[in-house]
Amino acid sequence: MVVRRSWVEQIMGLPVSVLARGEQAGSVRADAAVRAVFAELVEVDRVFSPYKSDSAVSRLARGELGWGDVDPVVRVVAERCVRAGELTGGLFDAELPGGGWDPSGLVKGWAVERAGERLREVPELDWCLNAGGDVLVVSPSDRSFTVGIQDPRDPELVVASLALTGGAVATSGTAARGAHLYDPRTGGPVETRWLSVSVSGPSLECADVLATAAFVAGEEWPGVLAALPGYEGLGILADGNLFATAGWPSRGAAAG
Repeated sequence: MVVRRSWVEQIMGLPVSVLARGEQAGSVRADAAVRAVFAELVEVDRVFSPYKSDSAVSRLARGELGWGDVDPVVRVVAERCVRAGELTGGLFDAELPGGGWDPSGLVKGWAVERAGERLREVPELDWCLNAGGDVLVVSPSDRSFTVGIQDPRDPELVVASLALTGGAVATSGTAARGAHLYDPRTGGPVETRWLSVSVSGPSLECADVLATAAFVAGEEWPGVLAALPGYEGLGILADGNLFATAGWPSRGAAAG
């Protein structure tokens, strides 16, 4: 019998879960690694949340901190946001139209991927780390995990699924947080007939950035994924129709 164990915590205002599989899943070492993952994500939320008044992001916005005063990890993320903007031709932009800085479109994927290194240290452990629908999978056994893509019209439904033995999936859209994304080209809210865009690929940080940029791009979103090799996408229209790029490894989505 394959040992399975799961953990879940509410972090960053969303459920973060770990599903582990294999002989090590029930071990003290695996439990300690998961607790370290959760602790690291709590710390990232403390530093980067735009909703916490004492976070570095909020204090930068109020002018209480300058860039020379922040923790080095904040500058690391800022540099990664600049590179993400260059990669996406400006479709990803952490600088807000009215002033201020919000790296949310990058920081969750970056943080989950970084925290996942704790789980990689547990030998022969298969695991799936899910942070509010952004998912990272590692499976040394080569047995797949099934990752579902949520229907943005009904959170109780799944419209497509992927069988992954490794890699990441990130989704951007309006289902979870409403119309919270803006278009750097206009400075206004994103206007699109797409409800969500999901991106699969090797890195969760890159998938997160590309999903955000693709959703902003609207009709041209499949072209955004060409910025990096190995990334594929699934878009969901307001009428429920799906469009997948040719390499999207999904069951239940029509390939475009």
